[in-house]
Amino acid sequence: MKRLASWRENLLGYLFLMPSMLLFGIFLFYPLIRSVYLSFHLTDPRGRVAAFVGFDNYAGLFASPVFWNSIKVTFLYALYTVPVGLALGLATAALAHSKLRGMRVFQFIFSMPVAMSVSTSSVIWMILFHPTMGMLNYGLDLLGLPPVQWLTDAGSSLLSVSMMTVWMNSGLIFIVLLSGLQGIPDDLIESARVDGAGPIRTFIRIVLPLLSPTVFFLAVLSVMNALQSFGQIHILTKGGPAGSTDVFVYSIYREAFVNYQFGTGSALSLVLFVLILALTAIQFLFLEKKVHYQ
Repeated sequence: MKRLASWRENLLGYLFLMPSMLLFGIFLFYPLIRSVYLSFHLTDPRGRVAAFVGFDNYAGLFASPVFWNSIKVTFLYALYTVPVGLALGLATAALAHSKLRGMRVFQFIFSMPVAMSVSTSSVIWMILFHPTMGMLNYGLDLLGLPPVQWLTDAGSSLLSVSMMTVWMNSGLIFIVLLSGLQGIPDDLIESARVDGAGPIRTFIRIVLPLLSPTVFFLAVLSVMNALQSFGQIHILTKGGPAGSTDVFVYSIYREAFVNYQFGTGSALSLVLFVLILALTAIQFLFLEKKVHYQ
């Protein structure tokens, strides 16, 4: 009877899991298997398999300067957005966590970007970046500085998109870090103050180690999001000028849905999958050792 009851309980559990597994199979596992299959083939513009080419798609990628430019741009984009985004989120969360009067207003302001879609945020910043009517160049003009071609100059376009991305992601990072700060017991902070520790020393020695699991989670999430960024690139620059903002996902989009090279696009997507997997593993192997779990 116990074995029968255990069997029924397991069957019931699998039945509850079935809808989720079905959705995962349709929207995750099948596209992944299909991408692996297409990466070894040439396709016609309708996506139908035309010929088996083995590893030729991958060999063509690694021999292409466009591919290596996308790798370089993507890693620069991640370097510009992830550390700055975490530092900005940490600063605003620490400020909003203080007991000063009116902090609720600042908490609302700092968390506002999380409610905006990528398209809305991109349109707002496109107006700000406008070379003649944008507020950014207007501010530079007030300071007596020359205008900047934010999105049309190869030297500033990636930094401009990165700046917009940092602002766009700041709401989520702020909310998560503020929640982490609110979870730290006040008794520890008060004990440090009684022992004579100043606010900076208290933050570095006590608050930051206790907040390290939250920071680590956001670091992994931010790197993954940076490697998969597409919407703001597509709206603001379309990979230009001169490939300066041609991030990896935009290369996949261009190959698959502009050039109709679904085999090459699938190969690119699998390379991106391996890159994200490798970087996530590296973060867990090296950065997690510095995380302080209570």
